[in-house]
Formats: sequence, structure tokens, C-alpha cells
Amino acid sequence: MRAIIIGGGIGGLTTALALHGAGIEAEIFESAAEVRPLGVGINLQPHAVRELTELGLGEALAATGLTTQEFRYANRFGQTIWAEPRGLAAGYRWPQYSIHRGRLQVLLWRAAEARLGRDRLHAGRRLTGFAQDAAGVTARFADGGTARGDLLIAADGIHSAVRAGFFPDEGPPKWNGALLWRATSWAPAFLTGASMVQAGHRDTKFVCYPIGRGEDGRLLVNWIAEQRFPTDTPWAREDWNRPGRIEDVLPIFADWKFGWLDVPALIRATDAVYEFPMVDRDPLPWWTQGRVTLLGDAAHPMYPIGSNGASQAILDARYLALQLATRPTIEAALAAYEAVRRPATAAVVEANRGDGPDRVMDIVHARAPRGFDRLEDVVPRAELEATVMGYKRIAGFDPETLNSRESWSVPRAA
Repeated sequence: MRAIIIGGGIGGLTTALALHGAGIEAEIFESAAEVRPLGVGINLQPHAVRELTELGLGEALAATGLTTQEFRYANRFGQTIWAEPRGLAAGYRWPQYSIHRGRLQVLLWRAAEARLGRDRLHAGRRLTGFAQDAAGVTARFADGGTARGDLLIAADGIHSAVRAGFFPDEGPPKWNGALLWRATSWAPAFLTGASMVQAGHRDTKFVCYPIGRGEDGRLLVNWIAEQRFPTDTPWAREDWNRPGRIEDVLPIFADWKFGWLDVPALIRATDAVYEFPMVDRDPLPWWTQGRVTLLGDAAHPMYPIGSNGASQAILDARYLALQLATRPTIEAALAAYEAVRRPATAAVVEANRGDGPDRVMDIVHARAPRGFDRLEDVVPRAELEATVMGYKRIAGFDPETLNSRESWSVPRAA
């Protein structure tokens, strides 16, 4: 079996590594001319870390990312709404990592080069179309070249050419009115030194977490500032590398000084900020046509809430590889993959549209917009816990379920 993978991002590269581990030949075609460590930070939840660890990447992840120790919700005054340990400290068998997106992509690219061979990874190859018959799929590229395989896996992102071919009338991604400014800054350690913090509420929110440590003890902090606007406000096509302006975001958070974190100082400390509208797409009625299927953001682009975009793509990759290695036909494997992963990710898309676990901040803001003396007078802890744990179950990383689930690695003969 030979798989053509369109897209050399996190989802596509993990798919190639998972297929290789399952004994299936794979070849990647990436539209960018070269893979560079672009972007800012993301979080890999324990369910995604499990899959990458079982692919033999645990040590590389630990050397590249920072092990997240704590997650904390706060209001705009820095008062704690909810705090919990994360990863191993929360009872998972696998850690959670805060990691630079670009460095993770490079890590995966190099692993794929080492395992698949450099001749199986192609940059600067933009898909323009494909055709399939009973025996396989032929991909066509802008440079005039073609590639032939037994199946084609489209991991080509929110603007997927394959998805557009499947659903030509879908239109552009849907904007929810929120604009994100993303950046990294060197800053003093705060809280545990490995805490992920979300402060504010639905309309105005600040998220930050360290993704590295300097020799002087300071942290390289990834931060996201979010402000909601009327949905008829014009916005440009989303691009993680579109420059923004510090003077646009700084006034919104000018008085967000918490004692344990100085938000305006963190914003001022950055060298560059990137602007991004928060968009997603509606869940699809199907992902697969013949021997062609969708994966990752091509299948289920979601709001960056709950740290699940990259993690869900990694889960897609591993489950698809397992099905292709164990089902009697490609068609049966793709059907089994979609039957599990499409409803699972659709549930996450819908949960994120309702702010997912971040609703705990909205609840407190609605009831105590000027802050509180005692949190328990505003909201019972049981209500907060139900919101946070309910999302973990939807996204597939509540500790009990994840720790007890069977491995998605392909069984090996003795």
C-alpha cells in the first residue's frame, strides 16, 4: 500500500510517521517551498503526547517543549477562578507540553526524513487536482508533476484544495468576531514557572504560557491577546504569519497587572506580533470519497480553544494508520476511520463554539464583573468542575478514559 499525503504540517507529518510505523509506504507533498520553524506556541494535550510517544518521539518532545505543570483560569483582575495540575501531576500517564509550533513541525519533518527517507518528502509541490480509479489515485501538482498512490490523504489545512473539491460551494471560513494577536516574549517566571493561564472572559481574553527557559532563569512566554468585534468588521484571510501592531493590542490590556503577572509589560517585551481572526468551518456530512479522505484542519478546523487543533490532527493520524493496517480493504479502513473520528471532532468543534472549558471565565464575569471577595459566593466549585471535566470527556483526554484506552499502535507478530 502506498499513501499520498497532501500537506507537511503537524497532521500530515504525523500521518506519514504513523503509516511508516504500521508498515505502509507514504510520501508527503507540501506546498511551501521550505519547512521553517514559523508561528508561535501551542499545547499538546496528554492524548496527543501519548500518540507521539508511542511513535518513538517522547525524548525529542521533552527536549523541544516545556512540560506544563498547571492550568489556571482567572478574571481580568488576576483573581483565580480555577486551577489544576496538568499532565503527570494530574494523574495522566503522559505529560502535557507547551511547545513552539514551528519547532514541533521541524521535529516531525526531520523524523520523517530519517524514517521514510528524504526522497519521500517534497516541498514546493502545490496540489491542483486529483483523479481516482478502481486501482488508486493520481495527484496533479502546479509544477506539472504527478504522483500515483493507492490512496490520498488530504492534510492541507483550513484552505484544503481537496476539501474545496469535495464541497465547492462551502465558501470561506466562518469568523466569530474575535481577533487574536499572538507573540512570544522573554519574561520573569510566574506562578509555578510552567503554568498556562487564561484570564478575562469571552469578549476580552489573555492567554499565556512558557514554551522555553533561558539560562538566566527567564521564560520564553507564548501569549495570545483576544478581542471581540462586530462580525461585520472586515478581516483579511487568516495567516499565522501576518504581522500585527503592538499599538493595536496594548491599550486593551493596559491595566491588566496581577501582581504575579504584568500583562502590558509582557506585550511590550515582544519583538513581533502576529494577527489572526478566529475562524472555523461547519462540521462536514462526510470526509471520504473513494480512496481520498480528509484529516486535521482540512477535515475539522476549530477555534483555538482547549488546545485541541494540533492534538486532534495527531489523533486522526494515528487512528487512520491503525485502520489502514488492520482492515481488509482501503475503503473499509477509511470508513472505519471516519466513523470514529468525524463525530468525535465535530463534537469538539461545537464545544469550542460554545467557548468549551473557557465558559468558567464567562460565568464568573457575568455574575461578578468587578471581581469578587469569595469565589464560592459567585459560583459553586461543582459547577466549574462540571464545565472543565465535561470538555475533557468530549475532547477525549479525561485521565481515566485516556489511561485505560488500548493503544492505537499496530499489533506486531511475536
